[in-house]
Amino acid sequence: MEDDSTVFVGIDAAKLKHAIAVAEPGRTGEVRYIGEVDASPDVVRKLLTRLAARHGKLHVCYEAGPTGYGLYRQVIALGHACTVVAPSLIPRKPGDRVKTNRRDATALARLLRAGELTAVWVPDEAHEAMRDLARARGAAVDDLRRKRQAISSMLLKHGRAFPGKTTWGARHERWLAEQAFDHPPQQFVLQELILAARHAKERLERIEVAIVEFMPGWSLAPLVEALQALRGIRVPTAVAIAAEIGDLARFDSARQFMGYLGLVPGERSTGDTVRRLGITKAGNGRIRRALVESAWTYRHPPRVGAKKLYQHRHVSPAVRDIAHKAQARLCGRYRALSARGKKLTVAVTAVARELAGFIWAIGKEVKSA
Repeated sequence: MEDDSTVFVGIDAAKLKHAIAVAEPGRTGEVRYIGEVDASPDVVRKLLTRLAARHGKLHVCYEAGPTGYGLYRQVIALGHACTVVAPSLIPRKPGDRVKTNRRDATALARLLRAGELTAVWVPDEAHEAMRDLARARGAAVDDLRRKRQAISSMLLKHGRAFPGKTTWGARHERWLAEQAFDHPPQQFVLQELILAARHAKERLERIEVAIVEFMPGWSLAPLVEALQALRGIRVPTAVAIAAEIGDLARFDSARQFMGYLGLVPGERSTGDTVRRLGITKAGNGRIRRALVESAWTYRHPPRVGAKKLYQHRHVSPAVRDIAHKAQARLCGRYRALSARGKKLTVAVTAVARELAGFIWAIGKEVKSA
């Protein structure tokens, strides 16, 4: 609950200029637009100092976006409250078709005063650095996949298909090197595509080495170590989960965590009619995709391989028990859903939702350890 004397400041943040609006306390308090100021830290500091001298306590908000969290950290350092707002959860009128910086800043100030804005979790600088590294790996994976698809598409267009079962291994690379076209321009294009894919693979390997190198000094390294006890989760996926989510203890329940990831089914009901929809796909899409990819491993019978057994020796008995329970539960869940005739993608998504619950349980166990 805000103090009755708190003044609410809405900032429509941008690269060059910020639009500023102020909402006076109280339901009938005046909401006025101040104007645009340069986005430099010195100008922002002078503005907030002047507003604080005039009004006292300030509560600042702005939308999460490409400008990052520098403004948040500056406002907090100046001793004011600050909220970074989730843009997709800002209430908007369906008929409002006019969008300007002035309107956005004024709406933020008014909605902040009304308590209608949803805040996003703001990482510290060290955590943000690891998240940038994890996202760089995701970008490298996508880049490598696109380059490999370009090679496969070109060869398929000319009726050339790899006779083996597994692509992009040593045999496949030898087969690629043996491909020759009658026309030199096509041969040049193929060699360039192969070279680009090789560079993308080397980039991905360098990033993964850097993740392993920097992870021990990270505050969430114990969580990363514990998450690897789960089937289908290795270092890159565990780092991505920890980097994107942060402290799992901020979620009160596993169901809340599942909802945050957008893995819970939607619903459109009225009166006696109840209609279930697909998953909401709200929240963090990166983690949702990673969990769905990991969930595919549960289509195989339960077993603990040599690498996973080694990982189990480095976690607490409680985490190990959760991992065993997760494997038995999720493998059975996949078999039951597939036996009922569910689409494999639907079954895997349901497994991913429950996998998120076990991840939350491990995060709670590591936090309490």
